[in-house]
Amino acid sequence: MNTLHSKLLRELWQLKGQMASIALVVATGIMTVLTMRGSYDTLVQAQQSYYAQTRFADAWAPLKRAPNSLRERIQAIPGVANVDTRVSFLATLDLPGLDAPAQARLVSLPEQRRPEINDIRIRSGRYLAPGAASEVLISSKFADARALRPGDTLRAIINGRARTLDIVGIAISPEHTYAVPPGALYPDDKRYGVLWMGRKVLGPAYDMDGAFNEAVLTLSPQANPQAVLSRIDTLLDPYGGLGAYLRKDQASHLILQGELDSNKVMGTVVPAVFLGVAAFLLNLVLTRLIATQRGEIAVLKAFGYRSREVAIHYLLFAMAAVAFGAAIGAVAGTLLGSAYVNLYGAYFDFPQLDYQLSPLLLAIATAITVAAAAGALLAVRRAALLPPAEAMRPEPPASFRPGWLERSGLARTLPSSARMVLRNVQRKPLQALLSSLGVSFSVAILIIGLAMFDGVQWMMDLQFRVIQREDLSVSFDEPRTVAVTYDFYNLPGVTRVEAYRLAPARLRSGHFEKEIAIQGLAPDGRLRRIVSASGGEQPLPAEGLVLSAILARQLHLTVGDQVDVAFLEGQRRRMQLPVAGIVDDLLGVSATMNRDALQRAIGGPVMVSGAYLSVAADALPQLERTLKAAPAVAGVASPSTMLASFEKQMDDSLFIAVGFLLGFACVIAVAVIYNGARISLSERGRELASLRVMGFRRSEAAMLLLGEQALITLMAIPIGWLLGYGLSYAVVAALQTDTYRIPLVVHAPTYLLAAAIVVAAAVASGALVRRRINRLDLIAVLKTRE
Repeated sequence: MNTLHSKLLRELWQLKGQMASIALVVATGIMTVLTMRGSYDTLVQAQQSYYAQTRFADAWAPLKRAPNSLRERIQAIPGVANVDTRVSFLATLDLPGLDAPAQARLVSLPEQRRPEINDIRIRSGRYLAPGAASEVLISSKFADARALRPGDTLRAIINGRARTLDIVGIAISPEHTYAVPPGALYPDDKRYGVLWMGRKVLGPAYDMDGAFNEAVLTLSPQANPQAVLSRIDTLLDPYGGLGAYLRKDQASHLILQGELDSNKVMGTVVPAVFLGVAAFLLNLVLTRLIATQRGEIAVLKAFGYRSREVAIHYLLFAMAAVAFGAAIGAVAGTLLGSAYVNLYGAYFDFPQLDYQLSPLLLAIATAITVAAAAGALLAVRRAALLPPAEAMRPEPPASFRPGWLERSGLARTLPSSARMVLRNVQRKPLQALLSSLGVSFSVAILIIGLAMFDGVQWMMDLQFRVIQREDLSVSFDEPRTVAVTYDFYNLPGVTRVEAYRLAPARLRSGHFEKEIAIQGLAPDGRLRRIVSASGGEQPLPAEGLVLSAILARQLHLTVGDQVDVAFLEGQRRRMQLPVAGIVDDLLGVSATMNRDALQRAIGGPVMVSGAYLSVAADALPQLERTLKAAPAVAGVASPSTMLASFEKQMDDSLFIAVGFLLGFACVIAVAVIYNGARISLSERGRELASLRVMGFRRSEAAMLLLGEQALITLMAIPIGWLLGYGLSYAVVAALQTDTYRIPLVVHAPTYLLAAAIVVAAAVASGALVRRRINRLDLIAVLKTRE
């Protein structure tokens, strides 16, 4: 071990506190990259592998009823690689311990072979036996939520007939990676599941013997997807086709892809911000730290060490902190990445979801921090270029002139210690600005996390307390005459009933089209309203459509435009309807009309798809039991239950992310303030000790140093507020999906909380530095030769 190596180890030990704080900044930056971007890469790989292994469909074509012979005609359409037909219906489940009816999606499976498209994975148990009339496979999440296992039984209402089903296996399917009830955005695993039954059993149960009501397809690589869908719709139109759609519009994939897109943004933007901040702070702190070793560099030069050797020595000094931080970041990033991926595994059903540490990702993140640390060698170069005799002397004082403090006359009104603090900041404005900018990043990062929480809370309150004001939402198994809604008033506790109508339709504007269920609301409705993201109510027009802003953008429509509407049920009319309004809503994609106007557009007798109910609180359990026994009721949804499910999902994900941001912001604040104070102490140790010898008390001497750090922190807070708002705007804008749009909402307490956390971190850092100020060696100062 040579002399420089001994010096390196000795100084690393002497500066262990500062090196540890720098290493923590590096570790958090690398940890963020590995956790967030690594989780995204893991999820994408799991999705692609799962889809390929199970031959996930490229398109779906639901319809009312068609003979099996039609399969060959679909297969003959140019661009169709393979097609499989099946039977699929919604059924009601009678579950013990549950007052409200539960729903299940029944899907047929071939008994003699596995599905050629959308194959399933058996998690436990076995596949269906040929000809077994009561055997069923159930989805994994539903089984876990209801504690069901192979060998248990289920009671289901299948086409109006009660049947007892024997569970023979637990399965997962790429179609239901994220299983949500029809029309919902969030899972309710205790009330909704997927059941697979034999085709020869399920078909006759719904009068579908020799027929099908859904086709699933894979497309050839050269296929024009829209042209294929158009040919399929034309072919299935006489059979009650409900509109073919591509994988991108399939419910489970749409939600999963939206989550992946959001994760990609968070896994790219947030780590980039964090790693950029880490690189900035690393360069800032190391540059100042190395600059304090001007004398040591001169001595090394005087003893014959070349500039290159000195530069390598200090590069190793910087790399030691980076290497230590990279090691911590790699371990912590792997652990957090695994936890993050497991969190997604609680909602998305993949056959295997194991976090994999990407060596390339680790290398890129480490290289960025190494480059930042190497930038600190500019300070070494400046010192090394000086002649040794000149560099051994203390750096000459700068030429100071009276500043704004003296010219304003404010100096005469302040205590001497306060004047000294202000003068020092005033005379080194760039250093103070950079330090303040470093602290402001911690404020900004806190604002990002807390603003996400504010936005989600606003979205939840708006959706479940302002828009959805009903106590229960009841959906029928098929459209019923409007007279059925009057029967609700005879049920216990019902105080208000508002019927609604859902009509599947294809909206087209030029070359752009979208299939959606148009919702018809009661003209004088109070239980379900159209409300914008800002909370303003949108009146329901007598005629025309009110579109979600995101849907209007997809179709390139504005208020007053005409949109082509092709209804996919009833008389299957085609017409043009005006866009009467556009609402900037937050959840899903919607097209809404006056219920009476929608009925006139559809034609035929007045029908309704369900009703929103206002119910006395004490009557809810009894009403749910009554609805559970009603054969026409396909499902009952409770906004309070949906809110609880949403809040649980947010608790599991958002609060963890906010806690992560909180920890990182504190690390940044401590690293900047603690290192800034320690370096200032190294630069001004003799000055402070001399003041102590001249009669200054410990608190007065500490005030000169810590007061400067306090001023820098206070300057950083408003800068951090502005940075935080701007970064929050960018993150929120990048997170917009068809599933949800988090609004940019930053409440006043959020700014105050971010400032309070950073101030608390600054106080903790100041307390650590204060101990060192109190231990200044005054005898050594008296022996100092100037």
